[in-house]
Amino acid sequence: VQLQASGGGLVQSGGSLRLSCRSSGRTFGSYAWFRQAPGKEREFVAATWRRGGNTYYADSVKGRFTISRDNAQLTASLQMNGLRPEDTAVYYCAADNGVILSSVRKSSGYDYWGQGTLVTVSS
Repeated sequence: VQLQASGGGLVQSGGSLRLSCRSSGRTFGSYAWFRQAPGKEREFVAATWRRGGNTYYADSVKGRFTISRDNAQLTASLQMNGLRPEDTAVYYCAADNGVILSSVRKSSGYDYWGQGTLVTVSS
């Protein structure tokens, strides 16, 4: 099983991007996006848990980012609006079927990872 992340790029502050994460051959119960800025730890961004019944966001992106999923297309997306320079990072999608609620925001909760897509926000 592979996850393919796409949609990153260069955008000006206040702009928007839409990231996509396509899984090959199957869909997962939970999808998440994490990001890692240069010199920083990987951090949680957003998750859709147990087939979209619940969504979770980091406080830093709440109200600006929206995670969604399309089971028919085997994809999960992250719509990012109001981008800021501090959103600059490599964004990774992750997926798993056995994520428990206490692990939704933890990278250790996911076994499947995409390769990462770079988002750069200029000021």
